[in-house]
Amino acid sequence: LSAGVCCCCAALRPRYKRLVDNIFPEDPKDGLVKADMEKLTFYAVSAPEKLDRIGAYLADRLTRDVARHRYGYVLIAMEALDQLLMACHSQSIKPFVESFLHMVAKLLESGEPKLQVLGTNSFVKFANIEEDTPSYHRRYDFFVSRFSAMCHSCDPDPEIQNGIRIAGIRGIQGGVVRKAVNDELRATIWEPQHMDKIVPSLLFNMQKIEDIDSRIGPPSSPTVGVKEENPSALAENCFRELLGRATYGNMNNAVRPVFAHLDHHRLWDPNEFAVSCFKIIMYSIQAQYSHHVIQEILGHLDVRKRDSPRVRAGIIQVLLEAVAIAAKGSIGPTVLEVFNTLLKHLRISVDFELSDRRSSSESTTLSISSKESDERIVQNAIIQTIGFFGSNLPDYQRSEIMMFIMSKVPVLGTTSHSLDPSNLGDLGARRIQIMLLRSLLMVTSGYKATTINNALPAPFLDPLLSPSLMEDSELRQLVLEILHNLIDRHDNRAKLRGIRIIPDVSDLKIKRDKISRQDVSFMKKHGQQLYRHIYLGCKEEDNVQKNFELLFTSLALTTIELANEEVVIDLIRLAIALQDLAIINEDNLPMFNRCGVMALVAAYLNFLSQMIAVPAFCQHVSKVIETRSVEAAYFLPETIFKDKCNLPKSLEKDEKDLFFLTNKIAESLGGSGYNVERLSVPYVPQVTDEDRLSRRKSIVDTVSLQVDILSGTGIEDKVDNTEEITFEALKKAIENNGLEEQEKEKRRLVIEKFQKAPFEEIAAQCETKANLLHDRLAQILELTIRPPPSPSGAMTVTAGHAHYHSVPVYEMKFPDLCVY
Repeated sequence: LSAGVCCCCAALRPRYKRLVDNIFPEDPKDGLVKADMEKLTFYAVSAPEKLDRIGAYLADRLTRDVARHRYGYVLIAMEALDQLLMACHSQSIKPFVESFLHMVAKLLESGEPKLQVLGTNSFVKFANIEEDTPSYHRRYDFFVSRFSAMCHSCDPDPEIQNGIRIAGIRGIQGGVVRKAVNDELRATIWEPQHMDKIVPSLLFNMQKIEDIDSRIGPPSSPTVGVKEENPSALAENCFRELLGRATYGNMNNAVRPVFAHLDHHRLWDPNEFAVSCFKIIMYSIQAQYSHHVIQEILGHLDVRKRDSPRVRAGIIQVLLEAVAIAAKGSIGPTVLEVFNTLLKHLRISVDFELSDRRSSSESTTLSISSKESDERIVQNAIIQTIGFFGSNLPDYQRSEIMMFIMSKVPVLGTTSHSLDPSNLGDLGARRIQIMLLRSLLMVTSGYKATTINNALPAPFLDPLLSPSLMEDSELRQLVLEILHNLIDRHDNRAKLRGIRIIPDVSDLKIKRDKISRQDVSFMKKHGQQLYRHIYLGCKEEDNVQKNFELLFTSLALTTIELANEEVVIDLIRLAIALQDLAIINEDNLPMFNRCGVMALVAAYLNFLSQMIAVPAFCQHVSKVIETRSVEAAYFLPETIFKDKCNLPKSLEKDEKDLFFLTNKIAESLGGSGYNVERLSVPYVPQVTDEDRLSRRKSIVDTVSLQVDILSGTGIEDKVDNTEEITFEALKKAIENNGLEEQEKEKRRLVIEKFQKAPFEEIAAQCETKANLLHDRLAQILELTIRPPPSPSGAMTVTAGHAHYHSVPVYEMKFPDLCVY
């Protein structure tokens, strides 16, 4: 009876339950009953409204089996759920999915690794199903948390630990990333509370990779075997996929957890893993979002500005790598922001370095020295980032960045810079100058401007050639190297490396074009600035061999790129002035410097003579060099710049054969059509306003009088103005220094007259003066023929001859012509 009752009860049970029960064999080892499974599938497809009940009943059975540890039936239930899920694609599948997800959650919550892996595999299969309509109420918060926790499994068994971590990563990749990200309604997956779990979980597994370099570069798809066996490679692939799906609105939420992970695990020093992470990020995201990552790095650098120097240096190096990749694509509006932030941290680093130095004592010398060395690492990283970023920009942006950096270089006498030297002190200002010029050197590397005006505009050239940048040998070297980058438009600098007597310049295969009108105009406006910088650079006592080499290269490049006949004459005048500087030695230069200048002049005139190919000029230069090689080898670069060179005790001014003579140069060039009139005018550098503000020795040591040249309309006014201007100054000079000092200053003033204005203007004004003199003399001659009535003490004329009484009238009327 009881058996009949049980049969009757079984017959009265709903059909879907009977079909579900039939798929379970008596022995779970036999596996799923396939025939009954086909019946269940056919029933579910035929009556989709029963799917939710089927799912609920399967869920109840699975829950009981999990609680009773009957894992064989659990496997059969999940296999049946997977087949039903793959076979049914109707509207009624939504309730069934909820039952399915509930069962997956039960498996993931169990402490059995096999069940966790089983639940993960089922969830991944579900994630690959494309649903016809979105689900408005489904959330994946539990799965995000659970899969993230599985990624941090610390099971003592390495194989089990590896399997659970792989399952967690696959759950994040297949279940969360693909399923949630593809569904536009699942925007909540990008919220910070989810990203703060997903991203660190992936980074935790990526950190375990053995070969970091294998992840550098554009994204690549690991093989299936690698995915299954290596959690690090699988986590990296998932991380790339996650970033590749990020959009404009959620990019920052995906990147910020990276900083938190690197901070928490102290991975900025050393920063190999941090660099590799951001390389993956930059290669994985869409190119137009690169500036978001750069902004986040800059913001994090601001947050960690008080950390140790090595941490800041690690962040800056990460920024360098990110910028290097972003510079090839879209930078966006972050160009100036990058430079502003880096310059701000450069100033902070210098402040830290100087404050440590000021607070140091003898007992802490070693520790402070270590801190200073660490700050130098930060500063070098900033310089490299600025230079690399700028050098990868287009030319139109690079010129703006050059101006921007130059505007930040502390220049004596100005307070408009954000890096005000008054707050840094002399040492701090010098450090800032060197570092910014080094970064500017990197920015200008490879820059090819169409005209020299574009490469060296006045707002850039003036501060670059400022006297305050000439106080240090290293500063002068950097300025010259920057000029080389900008002037050398045909890549000739490498051929001119090293100061030497070049036997045959044609062997160098110098590349050059015809001088353009814009370049000619530039030299008329700014040529004196370049000459002045070279001249004053030769006068510095702290010059070493590299300074002379760079000065020679500057002269040679100017000849190649910017020299027409007029500039050639100016360069020869400059070379002769440098020779006189070494011979006369008014600045009391050491003997090495004097011989170095003489060697520089010899090397340059040898180069110039072959470039302009005037035989007589080449012959004179070659003769002097040959004489020096025999009698005064220390005047040649190959000898003076050797480690051990015997220097002379003095330089004899009367040894004309050892010097380049102006009259012979003028004679040789004049025969070839050059206008050599200006060679007779000695070169003296211009006096600028900055000379009076500069801390360095000015070229005018006592007085600096600037005389207007022939600006008046009459000779009488000009003579009177000259006497009025010079009287008080010369009177003081006579009282203080005597007649000899007065004469010296008077000669200097005369030279400055002709130095201040272009030669053409001086010639035109002198011609005007000559015409005025001619007119006045004509008036005098007219008076001798038709004089006015003769008053007492005046002049009378008899038979065409003038007879003078007490005071001649023309002497009273034309006192400026009494000398005639």
